[in-house]
Amino acid sequence: MPVLAQDRYQLKTLHEEIDLFDRKLAHLLRYEEFPCDADRDAAVKRMTAKRELLARAARQMAHDGIAFNASELPRSFRGEPEAAATESVTVATDEVAVAPRKKRTAVPSPYAGTSLDFQKGLQEYKKKKSKA
Repeated sequence: MPVLAQDRYQLKTLHEEIDLFDRKLAHLLRYEEFPCDADRDAAVKRMTAKRELLARAARQMAHDGIAFNASELPRSFRGEPEAAATESVTVATDEVAVAPRKKRTAVPSPYAGTSLDFQKGLQEYKKKKSKA
């Protein structure tokens, strides 16, 4: 069996699968009907075991230093203290790559004074609407 490369994309996929299992568990507990409580408990136990395997693998990858975005974390991981330390380092490196937005300044229209200039007509329309 080939060994999968551990990279940020595999970690992102693991986080998505964990989030999916969280939603499945919530649905199972809330809406699924079972003949008895023992069947429900067995189904919850199986689903939780699968989720925990994925969660353990994701935590190990994060512990090994694989970068991830905080927005990619499953909702159930967002309150964990060990993930918070790793995500702050990861977010800081991602923010360096993204430049902050500059404030927009008004650029004069290249059509000012020509028949394609709509600004004058727009201003007149706004004045008419405000009076009415």
